[in-house]
Amino acid sequence: MSISSAPPTPAVRSPPAPHPVRELDDVSVMIGGQGGDGTLTVSDLLGRYFRTQGLYVYTSRTVLSRIRGGHADASVRASRTPIAAVKPAVDLILAFDQEAAEIGRTELSPEGWILYDSSVFQLNDSRAVGFPFATLVGGAIGQPIYKNTAAYGAISVLMGFDPVLTRRVIEDRFQRRGGEALAKNLRALELGQTSAKGAGVTARWSILPGAAHDLILTTGNQAAALGFVVGGGRFFAGYPITPATEVMEYLMRYLPAYHGVVRQAEDELAAINMVIGAAYAGARAITSTSGPGLSLMTEGIGHAGAAEIPLVVVDCQRVGPSTGQPTRHEQSDLTHLAHLGHGEFPRFILSPESPEDAFYLAAESLNLAERWRLPVILLLDQALSQNTITSPRFDASKVRIDRSGMWTPEELAQRPEYKTYEFSESGRSRYMPPGTPGVWGEVTGNEHDEWGHVSVNPVNRRKMMAKRMGKMAAARTELPPSRIYGSEKARIGLIGFGSTGGPVREAQQLLSAQGVPTRYLQLRTLWPLPTHELGPFLDSVDIAHVVEHNYTGQLAGLIREVLPQYHAKLRSLVKYDGFTFRAPEIVRPVTEGL
Repeated sequence: MSISSAPPTPAVRSPPAPHPVRELDDVSVMIGGQGGDGTLTVSDLLGRYFRTQGLYVYTSRTVLSRIRGGHADASVRASRTPIAAVKPAVDLILAFDQEAAEIGRTELSPEGWILYDSSVFQLNDSRAVGFPFATLVGGAIGQPIYKNTAAYGAISVLMGFDPVLTRRVIEDRFQRRGGEALAKNLRALELGQTSAKGAGVTARWSILPGAAHDLILTTGNQAAALGFVVGGGRFFAGYPITPATEVMEYLMRYLPAYHGVVRQAEDELAAINMVIGAAYAGARAITSTSGPGLSLMTEGIGHAGAAEIPLVVVDCQRVGPSTGQPTRHEQSDLTHLAHLGHGEFPRFILSPESPEDAFYLAAESLNLAERWRLPVILLLDQALSQNTITSPRFDASKVRIDRSGMWTPEELAQRPEYKTYEFSESGRSRYMPPGTPGVWGEVTGNEHDEWGHVSVNPVNRRKMMAKRMGKMAAARTELPPSRIYGSEKARIGLIGFGSTGGPVREAQQLLSAQGVPTRYLQLRTLWPLPTHELGPFLDSVDIAHVVEHNYTGQLAGLIREVLPQYHAKLRSLVKYDGFTFRAPEIVRPVTEGL
């Protein structure tokens, strides 16, 4: 393939030769261009159309950390079977600029096709067809920005979409923006379809409908925010940071209707202290952030751990350290979170594997934080936070709000005295918020006795440390259990967390087709490390590949630290280029190690 910066042409270039229609049950489209070209709009329109066909959908995006400009691309995958990963090979590339074509051609399947904007650049390739999208809509509508909808129209012809459903997607997407916007987008759709048909383009693929109709398209950030609301959360404070900002934005839209409060703080230091104050006052409180913000919150989280104030922190991981790559994917906060802050205090780290899981774990994290009076980290990653995926509808009736960490007035009335940090066998100390009639108690981040009085007594210090740290062992059976996928008799193991589960399970299918059975342990509690699950799993396999997105193999390192007897069985399978695993990237090292 060669690419040149030839002068723009208004003519359609290289109409595809006649070909038989291929029936697909798994298709991938990559859309690329400059920020502002509307790549994410095309991705959204395609995702909506595929959903009308009852297909499972997974979309991902790659954008630069800037307001406008710079390369941006999106990937849309649709399948008749459940998916949670990017397809290894792309069937169709829509390129709005030269860079998109250069990037996309490395992932194009042998039978793939390229659709490009010939008003911007020229592409000499037998698999390519060019349309002057920007010129086309610029002349007819007067605004080249509508080229994205025109491109969607051309794709609908090339992929054999139902014309009625194609139009309905546009109506559903743009009618809320008013009549003028809807009319212009419908006109752009028509221009794209007419231009494609006039150039002799016919359906190259037939997308087989699926049965996944009663599902939704959502992201992990949206799911976590909704789980917080349904779980009784009523106070949020945070500061905008990619890729966590959508949690705050979603709550701004919906939490006030449930008498909740959302505050955008001046920075992460203020945000964590607002959350501490709200939680101390008895509200279920949460914040969301990413690596740099988490660093600023670390002292405050340690204060909550020492003072036994229940709160939840949603950490949406991205590439680090420092500013790193704000819009790219990584799982490199784990070691920091497991050893968070100076000194020692208990914390739980929960790791959902899907948006559905994020919804329920967000609600349960509020229960765990309040029942055990400690910080809970809900650990997401960029792919889980922001990529759109087909998900079962969330069932609010399955959410249980447990406030057993607090005394009821009736229970307090039967007690001779109230101790804020009362010693107990489990380490739990039930409490009441300040202002409760007849209750007085001090709360402090200094070391203290049962009443909250500051204490430097060595006997008390030993008892208080044992009380707090003992919670992680006492709560073990209450923490979210892991899930195991694959063959019970397999001697090759895989271990991972977060969104890595999607490509791992797809790799398992490919390995099984090659006669290589595997077992996969999806960890949903990362700290305290679930040794009662890891031990039996590692006993059942000869080798275990720990699949994660970081350079040093942080999860593998924690397992070796806590379970050194399994050191020889563990193999680190890592990726740290800012992009998620494709299934073949997992299959190769597994088969090479046989």
